[in-house]
Amino acid sequence: MNIGFIGIGSMGAAMVPNLIKAGHSVKVWNRNLDVAKSLEGVMVLPSPAAAFENDAVITMLSDDAAVRSVLLDSKALDSARKGCIHMMMATISPALSGELHDLHRSAGIAYVAAPVLGIPAVAAKGELNIIAAGNAEAIATVQPLFDALGQKTWHLGDDPKYANVTKIAANMMITLAIESMGEATALTESYGLKASDFLEVVTNTIFASPSYKRYGDNIASNSYEPGFKLTLGLKDVNLALDAAKAKHTVLPAAEIVRENLNKAVDQGLGSKDWSALAKITRQRAGLEEGVA
Repeated sequence: MNIGFIGIGSMGAAMVPNLIKAGHSVKVWNRNLDVAKSLEGVMVLPSPAAAFENDAVITMLSDDAAVRSVLLDSKALDSARKGCIHMMMATISPALSGELHDLHRSAGIAYVAAPVLGIPAVAAKGELNIIAAGNAEAIATVQPLFDALGQKTWHLGDDPKYANVTKIAANMMITLAIESMGEATALTESYGLKASDFLEVVTNTIFASPSYKRYGDNIASNSYEPGFKLTLGLKDVNLALDAAKAKHTVLPAAEIVRENLNKAVDQGLGSKDWSALAKITRQRAGLEEGVA
């Protein structure tokens, strides 16, 4: 399949090689052309619009603003090839997803929301979990692409917003897990039990899941090298709170997490892994000094 790929950040750079390995032809566009040119086996496109001349387009941009700038402000959809299927794999708001769905319908091309669960290291192994919603026929057509990128595709119906709200709710849950581990280790360490000993127990028993294990290890070792940047985690919590507000839903724990993430950014932790949120939680418990 001929694929246009828009957005070569850490996730995009990890995903493209798996598409090529599966035998697909990939043409990429990225604001930073040097990054695009660094990928082997791809053709670099002159514009986002050129991506829509292919059988399918995958978009992996950082946020709503980037999507609006790259796709809408540039009018990239206006000259899209009929029959082209667009997979929005970025984490965006349900509101923007609904707007994109309408715009694609007007342009006569299929739109599939397909955000992913997994960090770049998981993407590089082709082990993402893909959350797909949209036209069933379009999803079936691009399923071979999803198979090249992920270990499983979760089908959530024909409304693309279902995939987007699932992704931001899931990311919100990860931040809540990090917050809970920060608070729990603050409690256990106040009694003299090391965080590493406590987390070894809970992440291998009642919370034996990849996220708890991965981020628990970071907290135990006090090491927060980026896997998923904290600023992106803050963006996703803001998306969740905005989505909740639109439906008059209250998320009190997410409000606390947002406050702590903002404090982390203020202390210069924005480029660290989002599990650095636990440092702020522990500071507020009186266990750590500020870092700025």
